[in-house]
Amino acid sequence: MLLPPFRRPEGQAGLDVILAAPGRALIASDFDGTLSPIVPDPMSARAYPGAVPALSRLADAGSAVAIITGRSAADAVALGGLAEVPGLIVLGHYGAQRWEAGEVITAPVPDGVARARELLPRVIAGVPDPGRIWIEDKGTGLVVHTRRAADPAGTLELLRAPVTELATQAGLAVEPGRFVLELRPHGMDKGQALRSLAVERDAAAVLFCGDDLGDLAAFAAARALRAAGIATCTVASASPEVPEVAEAADLVVDGPAGVVALLSALADAVT
Repeated sequence: MLLPPFRRPEGQAGLDVILAAPGRALIASDFDGTLSPIVPDPMSARAYPGAVPALSRLADAGSAVAIITGRSAADAVALGGLAEVPGLIVLGHYGAQRWEAGEVITAPVPDGVARARELLPRVIAGVPDPGRIWIEDKGTGLVVHTRRAADPAGTLELLRAPVTELATQAGLAVEPGRFVLELRPHGMDKGQALRSLAVERDAAAVLFCGDDLGDLAAFAAARALRAAGIATCTVASASPEVPEVAEAADLVVDGPAGVVALLSALADAVT
């Protein structure tokens, strides 16, 4: 497969720098919906075929390779079979966790998470069919999933205001996503995670792939890095549920299959 042209010249310029100097590149990606198809049970997620070999070849070419995800870093590694990727860094829980060489470091959890954990079930009980609403406890944050509800979008809207009010009381931020509302500490987002990693690795170019609203912070960080002189390109794993991500990206591909095809073509080009 040939590399597709980026629709924005800034994105194409970022790709050109990666091709010219893969050893100075940071290749980063979200996991769910980007490297892995969205599934009803998050613990059934698996990396799309070809994802691990493509990332491994990019790492072998000298690029820094990272996964930046909202889920637990260890879960992403285990479910995706990502431990095989040489030198991989996985920033889990939006950067609150870091997995590297089999070890996980986790940032301290603020008291507001425990308060939200106590009160959130009462909020869920106040909407129709609460038994189909799932609360995922990440330790560093909480996620309300409505995908299993009879009306996922309508249920999400019913919960938006009370969940936001609870988060405010607990001193937490609310991040909406694909039939989810996530409560997490302020300052934890994929944009900050991507910026910090780019600086740490002294990257001359950064590529980031994402699919959900939480990835928009990383896209914004990529634009800020451009202003600081670091070439960047952003890729959207297309989804009709969140068209905003495609609108913000330099290149749009067809879901995880398209992302893996792009990474494979990039690996072909730099090796």
